[in-house]
Amino acid sequence: MSTLGLHPLLTETDRVEIRLTALNDCAPEMARAQFRRCCGSSQWVRRMEQARPFSSLAELEACADRIWTSCHREDWLEAFSAHPRIGEQSQNRWSRQEQSSVGAVVPSVMESLAEANRAYLDKFGYIFIVCATGKSAEEMLALLKQRLGNRADIEIQNAAEQQRLILQLRLRKLLTE
Repeated sequence: MSTLGLHPLLTETDRVEIRLTALNDCAPEMARAQFRRCCGSSQWVRRMEQARPFSSLAELEACADRIWTSCHREDWLEAFSAHPRIGEQSQNRWSRQEQSSVGAVVPSVMESLAEANRAYLDKFGYIFIVCATGKSAEEMLALLKQRLGNRADIEIQNAAEQQRLILQLRLRKLLTE
């Protein structure tokens, strides 16, 4: 669902409306594929596809939040597993963009990230999830180390909230790129 061929005089609002209409009108399997780009939870993807049509970006975002917060721990874990660890290379263009600040860090920071990622996975049983957009590698490392001190019941909520932020960013990308 690329907007590259759209008329250059269209505003971003025009492009969002065109993309939203296309998302509303496409076949269910295409809609699921588009939503899967935003979140790896099968339950969230299925329910978003069934919730169409959306009248606006705001309605889409609000629905995405409602569905995400009604998901269960297993759904969250499935979504987390669709992400690379912070500092690891990914084939996913959006993941690479979101973690772009990690690419140019010194080796010692990369080693610290790898070590903290392992500790987090060992402690909680899933990868560290953070909305990386706009954060430096050092900031993400500090957050990772801080969240390592959390209890499991608190941390799953933190991770779920970070995933919610990521899916919101990706929904906007879906309708603007």
